[in-house]
Order: sequence, then C-alpha cells, then structure tokens
Amino acid sequence: MSGTPNVFQQPARRVRLAPSHPLEVFSDAGQAVDRLVEIFEANTAFLRARFQDLLDGKPIEGRVRAFYPQVRIITDSHIRLDSRLSYGFVSRPGTHATTVTRPDLFRHYLLAQLSLLMKNHDVPLLIGDSDMPIPLHFAFYDGTHVEGGAAAAKLDRPLADMFDLPDLTVMDDSIANGTHEPLDGVMPLASFTAPRIDYSLHRLQHYTATRAEHFQNYVLFTNYQFYIDEFCRMSHQLLADPESGYEAFVSPGNLVIEAGQSEPSSGEEPAKLPQMPAYHLKRADGSGITMVNIGVGPSNAKTITDHIAVLRPHVWLMLGHCAGLRNSQTLGDYVLAHGYVREDSVLDKDLPIWVPIPPLAEVQVALEDAVAEITGIDGYELKRVMRTGTVVSLDNRNWELWNQPELVKRFSQSRAIALDMESATIAANGFRFRVPYGTLLCVSDKPLHGELKLPGMATDFYTRQVAQHLEIGIRAMEKMRAMTAERLHSRKLRSFAETAFQ
Repeated sequence: MSGTPNVFQQPARRVRLAPSHPLEVFSDAGQAVDRLVEIFEANTAFLRARFQDLLDGKPIEGRVRAFYPQVRIITDSHIRLDSRLSYGFVSRPGTHATTVTRPDLFRHYLLAQLSLLMKNHDVPLLIGDSDMPIPLHFAFYDGTHVEGGAAAAKLDRPLADMFDLPDLTVMDDSIANGTHEPLDGVMPLASFTAPRIDYSLHRLQHYTATRAEHFQNYVLFTNYQFYIDEFCRMSHQLLADPESGYEAFVSPGNLVIEAGQSEPSSGEEPAKLPQMPAYHLKRADGSGITMVNIGVGPSNAKTITDHIAVLRPHVWLMLGHCAGLRNSQTLGDYVLAHGYVREDSVLDKDLPIWVPIPPLAEVQVALEDAVAEITGIDGYELKRVMRTGTVVSLDNRNWELWNQPELVKRFSQSRAIALDMESATIAANGFRFRVPYGTLLCVSDKPLHGELKLPGMATDFYTRQVAQHLEIGIRAMEKMRAMTAERLHSRKLRSFAETAFQ
C-alpha cells in the first residue's frame, strides 16, 4: 500500500572506491599505453589489497570497487587518411570507446592500434577510468580461486556483497556478432569488452595449461597427438638454430625451455594433460608459432577459438585429417579448403548458416606455395597431390552409418571433396572474429570408396605423412609472417559498421 514502509528494505551499503583516474588527453601512443598500464595496475592492486585484508581478518564494511581503464576517441569527420586499411579507423563520427584489461600483456597490440587511430583521424586519445567494475577474480592473473580454501573461512557474508564478481551480461559477443546496440551513444572501439577478454585469458590457462602470455600470433590447430609430437621435435630443432629467431619453447605446465638449454628453466609439469594442450615456439615479438591439440569435434573447435580470438592473432590454420570424397584422391593427398559446408551446428546462433565463409587469398597462396616447396612439386603437377575445393564439416563422427545415397547426393551437389569435423568451425569463427583463417587437410581414408581408417593402415599413414604436413604448415606460417599485418588482415572480414581495433 502507498505510504507503507518496506520492512525488508536494507540501508544502502557504503562503497569504497579505488582512487579515481579522470580522463586525460594523450597525443602519444606510448604514453597512452603507459597510462593504461598504470591505471590497471593501481586498480587491480587495490582489489587484491582489500581481499588480503579480508584474509588477514580485517573487517570490510560495505562494498569494494575498482574500474577498468578505458580508451576513448571523439571524431567529428568522416575523413580518414588511408582507405586501404581494414582497421585502425572508426566507422563514423562520434564517441568511440573500449575498456582495457592487461595492457601489459597487450602492449604491442595497443601501441599499433592507438597509433593508427591517431594517425587516421588526427585527434588525441582520452585515457582514464571507465564505469565498468573489475571483478575480483580478474584482479588475480594466475587464476587464484578467491572463493576457496582459506578465503571461504574468512567470509561472514557472501563475497558478492563485498566485491564485484564476473557478470556474464557484459561478456557476450554481440559486438563481434554485429548485433550490439549502444545504449548511451558511445560506439565500441574493439570487438571484446575487458571482462570478456579476462574471462578468456583465464579459460586459456584452464584448457591449455599454458598462460596467455605464451601464445604467439601464428596459431596451428590439430586434432591428433601425432602432430603435437612432431611439432615438439621440430621446435627443438629450430630452437637449436641461432638463425631461426626462436627464443623459447613452452609446453603445458608453463614449462619453458630457453634457446641453448636442454631442461626447463621454469614451470611445473602437470599431473595430466589438459583438455586441449598448447605448445608455443616463441619469438621475442610474439611472431612465433603456437600449436594446440583441440581433440575431436566442432564443440572443442569453437571453445578454443572463442578464447584465442581475444589475443587477436594474425592467422590460424587447421592441419588435420579428412575423409576424401572423390575416387580420384589417394591417401596422403592434400586438400586446400576454399569453401565449407557448415553442418557442425555449434555456430548457427552466432553466425547464421547463410553467411558465406570466403577463402582469403593471402592465406591460400601461402599454403599452396608451401605445399609446392616442401613436396618439390609445382605448377600443373601439383594437382597430383593437392586438390582445392569445398570441405564438409559435420557434428557426427559416425556419419558413415547414415543413409549413404542421400549423403552422396548432398555431397555431390555441394561439390565437396573432403569431410571432417572441425575445419568449418575454425574457419567460421575466424570469419566471425576477424582472424584470418585457412585449412590444409590430409586425406586419411575414403569411406565412400571402401577405404576405411583401420588401425594398421592408420599407423603406417601417420608415420609417413605427419612430418611433411606439419612442415608445410610451419612454412606457410613463416611466409605469412613475412607479410605486413595490413596485408594479411583482409578487408573482406570487416562489416559495414566495424570497430577500429584489429
């Protein structure tokens, strides 16, 4: 009833805020990034200190809160200096902003993005606190479980009453999916919010047993441990070559072997391998190669690319095995995908099935040239060992048990030449997240033509073919590393109203 006091109403709790950092003007990208680092370190240190107070038995009254730093740019013109670029400019005049996390980890990336923004629009940057709270969990970089063990014993009320916790409503992919609607008129500068990035940084450690700082800009995916074993062997060879430019090799448990060493200098071998172990052949500028064993299936493929995407790699490639669908193919032939039939299902809600996934010329040429160089076959003769065409990706590993006449008809109509379970997902998520992508598969069986993947045959095939296939993948990565980032990041991956950050 009107006028009746609410006996359940609680008094507003006092909020203890971290020292504020008002927006400041910067015309130098290096100084702007330094300020982002300073703000982020101060604000996360504030949260960690208050949490330590809790562990030390000191009372916490009310709530504790600190905010992510932000980058903001305001433009009043449609003019930009270089229309060849696919990123580095805002889509229209107005106010554009993004929250930032781990600027120490993203320093080189941020320097490049902010420099391009100021160059293309001839306006300064605004750096300061945002209004996006930092969840307590994300103030700890090492994945500390703040609600467990000793922490839980110190709590006299729910942790959510004292600190901000992760909020899934600010972690969706609406910006990347092109469905985001700004509520306050401020348009996004980047595809991911800071909490969304933090979430993925923590998940990467969980799924791969390696920290995000070890991931390189050139990423290989496979679904076979044979490839990982060969990658480890090749990596140690490259690491021993002082001319290679590689400086370290990192395996699960963050085991780091430096160039010139034979034993890890840091890290601890995990008791068991994680779900999707990652291995990193590192270069000082992050231009090395990461390889991840994603296991089997499109769900795994989506999971890992959802998280690696926040690191903004320059390219990712799928190297795996496939069923050859044409009788003219032989075991060991290569398939360079230039199109995909997406029947993997996992991305249908994020990227409608009617959206085409185009081949990227720079990636396709690098892969084809690498096949020619490693096999020693080129020109028209290359058609003997490699075929370019459409790849079908399904979400059913036992597709061979389906209605065969119906399958043959569908595959024929699509002009498909190969079938697997992961490639279309990896390519589609590359398209969705603006990460250049490619697929080079190796025919390991031909079920429609009576050649099934049986244990003895498969073992012999793997022994012969894996090393060459992986060498091709590494050579292709080296070719793309020699390109400029502006050339590799194609404009065909960008939408009408695009964010400025690559």
